[in-house]
Amino acid sequence: MERCEIMISNENLKKRFKRFQELMKQNNIDASIIRTLSSFTYFTGIKWLRPALLIPAENDPIAFVFKYEAEEFMDKTWIQNVKTYMKAEVLMKEISGTIRESGYKTVGFDYSVERDSYVLFFELFKRLNSQVNVVDVHALIMQLRMIKAPDELEAIKQASRIAEHGMQKAIETVDTGKTELEVAAEALSEMMKEGAENPHIYVTTGPKPRIHAEPRSWVKIQPNDTVEIVISADFRGYYSNLTRTVFLGGLSDEKRKVYEVFMEMHRIAEENLKPGTKLIEIETLLRKHAADRGYSNNYVTGFAHGVGLLTEEDPITTIVIPHRRYETMENMVLASIHSPLTVPGIGTIKFEDTYVVRTTRPEKLTNFHYEITK
Repeated sequence: MERCEIMISNENLKKRFKRFQELMKQNNIDASIIRTLSSFTYFTGIKWLRPALLIPAENDPIAFVFKYEAEEFMDKTWIQNVKTYMKAEVLMKEISGTIRESGYKTVGFDYSVERDSYVLFFELFKRLNSQVNVVDVHALIMQLRMIKAPDELEAIKQASRIAEHGMQKAIETVDTGKTELEVAAEALSEMMKEGAENPHIYVTTGPKPRIHAEPRSWVKIQPNDTVEIVISADFRGYYSNLTRTVFLGGLSDEKRKVYEVFMEMHRIAEENLKPGTKLIEIETLLRKHAADRGYSNNYVTGFAHGVGLLTEEDPITTIVIPHRRYETMENMVLASIHSPLTVPGIGTIKFEDTYVVRTTRPEKLTNFHYEITK
């Protein structure tokens, strides 16, 4: 696959930083400590494990980096104010000491659940900084991250091409006797060859529905199985989400009915992804359509989620109920339909694409055919 080199410019990274500083000032926050990998990447432009970034409401940010990684880190990012450490306890001491020396009274912390963001870090941070008022700044950060800039959209488009390659490989691998893990392994290998650094895949086969299912090494595909494949591919840290369902042995009358109902819902969601529409309004339309067609007990609530530096980020309508009240905004990137139809005796049915919300109609970034039989 031909790929272009996409990097977020230092100018745009600094703009993000300045916008976040303004939000902190508006909310009387003196500084914020970033320990989540995705938000660290958002502000620095580089993915760096075990991240720690202090963003003051005034002045430049400070990155805390392992001593022998500091030179490379400064070479790859716009941030040059770096403090180094060799031990984890020194890292926490440096962060806490900087906060005390600066006299910060209210400090933001990105309350999120993702890689390198542990409750242990948060609890230790609060204990070491008992003199400050710790507040959640996750929503402020996502206020910026939910709206994608042109360079971010280009990265997501590249990720979409990689996801399509992974899906094609997975479908080629699907066959009677293959395990879910074998299908996943082939797709993951293909995506990494195409440039993905941390792709993900779920594979669910058989008549017993599952959602968010890691591929199992002991489950083999059987004749006439329904096989759901969920792929998340990344490029330069940005993700795209693509899901398709494979029907072995063709589409029986009941499978055809479920397939057609889901595709009708897919169309309804796509037609209503417009700026200013509340996600709950689309959810209501989808649930009504499922009920009207006899599948009220098979629809899983949560039709969309954000896509960006995480494969699933705000708004996450599946598990964060208040997010269902969010309004769609131009240049918001969403995966839809994320909710499957779970039908005992048939399995898990889902067709999901990644969209960017535009003024009149959404732009679909993933392109892959829908009716797939083997």
